[in-house]
Amino acid sequence: MFVGIDWAKESHDICVVDPAGKIRGRATIAHSQEGFDELAKHLGRWAEQGEVLVGIERPEGRLVDRILEAGHPIVLIPTFAMKDLRRRYAVGGAKSDPGDAYVIADVARTDGHRLRRLEPLSEETRALRSVVRARGDLVDQRVALGNQLRACLDAYWPGAAVIFAGVCSEIALAFVERYPTPDAAAHLGEVRLASFLKKAGYSGRRSAAELLERLRAAPEGVVGVEAEARADAVRSMVRVTRSLNRSIKDLDRAIAAHLGEHPDAEVFTSLPRSGRINAAQMLAEWGDCREAYPEPDAVSMLGGLCPVTHASGKHRDVAFRWACNKRLREAITTFADNSRHASPWAADIYRQAIARGCDHPHAVRILARAWVRVIWRCWQDRRPYDPALHGAAVLLEAA
Repeated sequence: MFVGIDWAKESHDICVVDPAGKIRGRATIAHSQEGFDELAKHLGRWAEQGEVLVGIERPEGRLVDRILEAGHPIVLIPTFAMKDLRRRYAVGGAKSDPGDAYVIADVARTDGHRLRRLEPLSEETRALRSVVRARGDLVDQRVALGNQLRACLDAYWPGAAVIFAGVCSEIALAFVERYPTPDAAAHLGEVRLASFLKKAGYSGRRSAAELLERLRAAPEGVVGVEAEARADAVRSMVRVTRSLNRSIKDLDRAIAAHLGEHPDAEVFTSLPRSGRINAAQMLAEWGDCREAYPEPDAVSMLGGLCPVTHASGKHRDVAFRWACNKRLREAITTFADNSRHASPWAADIYRQAIARGCDHPHAVRILARAWVRVIWRCWQDRRPYDPALHGAAVLLEAA
């Protein structure tokens, strides 16, 4: 039996079809505990007639967890493909929630063997993924707020935006809070700036004289009522940014704690220049279900490291893979870029890619795909990475 679930915010439409494609039942459940219990009863009743395969568009959430906990396999129907799939059944492209549930159920029947199955993750992986993704969302918010803060400073006091490398750093926020307008820093000299840096705990490489030169070399700022009004907006942004910084640090500690409890943590933390946060990001998106990735290229395709080939007649082109797990791609490519500074093997693969004419992002993806093969083997064997057992790295070192 093939079950299609059309996800919605308050209720979910369900359709079940048999192997011949005939509709055997329909239902609508609420997005509540009672609705989930009702779904479990429906699935149990349909399972009496044979194995149940569930199709759904959304890869996560409590509804998905409940279905997996009940032991029913789930195939993921890509949301971007639904528009084309509807035209199989309605040339005019008509859409309705019950109709989408039927389309999902029938696609699971006809194409279920080609679609990616969702595998249940361990409790440790789900916990790690939740804190890692929450941290990623906060970092994105901080980047957006930092861009707003820099744009606001550029509009009335450009010097405050360039005196330090990052406007979201604690020293930059302290400076803007202490000197929110050009008038406030009108009498700022080298001695006074050095005293401020010492009190704020500045640990950068620039001296007070160099920072003061940056401040004075920037375009002249706005003074008067407009500057005071803009300073109020900047102070508000500073408070929000500091709150984000504290929250991210709290999540860093939580990630370190959950990473230490994960049985596969040593596989990822043993990689060169991985770091605890980056290792946690890779592990959280990679998961711990060995059956989900029967070969390394399955991970590479999911992470967008493999290109997509379009060939028709005499035309052939190789393009960037857009449809992928972008969090996994970012985690693995970040690690690959860092690893070339610690691993001669990784540096050699990167240099060869650059020599062939690849730009930096392309060369990093090539290196990341090579690392996936190594990590996959260590992950399957549940063994930490050991450079002495890495054949290609040993041969390169000997050469």
